Amino acid sequence: MNIKIGHIEGDAILGAMQQVALAGDRPLTDADTASMLAAAHYMLRRPDFSDVASLPSITPESLRMLLQDREIADEAVKYLAIMTLVHGVLDTAKLARVLDYSRALDVEADYLTELVEAASGHMAWVIADMTRKNFDSVISRSSEGLDPAAWIMPYGGDKADPTLAARYEALGKLPSNTFGKALWQFNKTNGYTFPGDPGALNAAFATPHDSTHVISGYDTSYRGEILVSTFTAGMHPVNPMAGHILPVIFNGHLGVKFNDVATPATGGLDPDEFWHAWGRGRDMTLDLFAPDWNVWEWVERDIDELRRDWNVTPPGPPG
Repeated sequence: MNIKIGHIEGDAILGAMQQVALAGDRPLTDADTASMLAAAHYMLRRPDFSDVASLPSITPESLRMLLQDREIADEAVKYLAIMTLVHGVLDTAKLARVLDYSRALDVEADYLTELVEAASGHMAWVIADMTRKNFDSVISRSSEGLDPAAWIMPYGGDKADPTLAARYEALGKLPSNTFGKALWQFNKTNGYTFPGDPGALNAAFATPHDSTHVISGYDTSYRGEILVSTFTAGMHPVNPMAGHILPVIFNGHLGVKFNDVATPATGGLDPDEFWHAWGRGRDMTLDLFAPDWNVWEWVERDIDELRRDWNVTPPGPPG
């Protein structure tokens, strides 16, 4: 969602983010400050902003008065919610403050329900809901009636598709400057098998996900997986928070195990590049997870030209 947020509204959102960070009488940390500055720079388009001490102390009612636009209010609560997770735990005092703001703004969202249920210790429900929201987002429709575990690995046994796997393998013969060769190299470097192979992930997920890694320039470290999913959330409008951003933060920053594919870890959130990735994805002119996006239309194109055509700016330096 690429919406215009003015300086007054932006300062109010940043002020509310600071109030969430301060909940429970906690001092601001370097990670809090980095998150607010990055949100200002990359999401609110304020590259000149540098002084969090200048932010106003915004109450929920004051924020409601300043954010009359429904889309801006919805966007603001997403930013506030991220502040509850910056330190690698779900801070209940911070979450309570986020809920104060969301009630004042009359914002209800699936990701808020997930956070509340997680804070209540209902992690099995949270994992199931995030998994389903991610599945719905990947296929851009309801996944009701489909088994996520069976869908994600469909090539086992007699369902292997060696012709499809060979088509991906043939990308290795393309010139080195092409998008297809970069996608092939990405899979080879990381030891991934191609769709069609019995051990491979479904092409409907693996190809847009791996293509997003390639086009964004983010690697497969825990930091990189958080960044590429956040980039995806900026690019793809279906369940961006509940299906992409929160699941990957829970898995790669809070250490929550979802399945046997995504190994859990802690400390993967880069509080500056996270917001940069979100902004970079938002500014994309094409959605690689759109149902009509077809990788084979692009594999012979020069990758740098594609980045220019799709408005993909360079990533920040490694954290």
